[in-house]
Amino acid sequence: MIFADLTDEDVLDPDAAVEMMEVLGAQLEALDKGFLRELVDAFAVIAADYSGEAQEVVRNIAYGFYLEEALAADDPVRLAELEALRDARD
Repeated sequence: MIFADLTDEDVLDPDAAVEMMEVLGAQLEALDKGFLRELVDAFAVIAADYSGEAQEVVRNIAYGFYLEEALAADDPVRLAELEALRDARD
């Protein structure tokens, strides 16, 4: 994630970066919901090991890939809450 997000397009082709992100997003959403919950919760802990832009990238992985929404797919109330939070943040 950090490499694809922060690498200059002179080094990493933007189309390849987008493809990498799409594949990663699909793989994350395909994870077992219990494991995905643990992983999403771990991003804040993992982010502390980084600084600057890299820390922000790690902190925002769940947001960028809509992972909370994937976890709440069967809960319309939670989905509405997440949509409101996303609207307020954007």
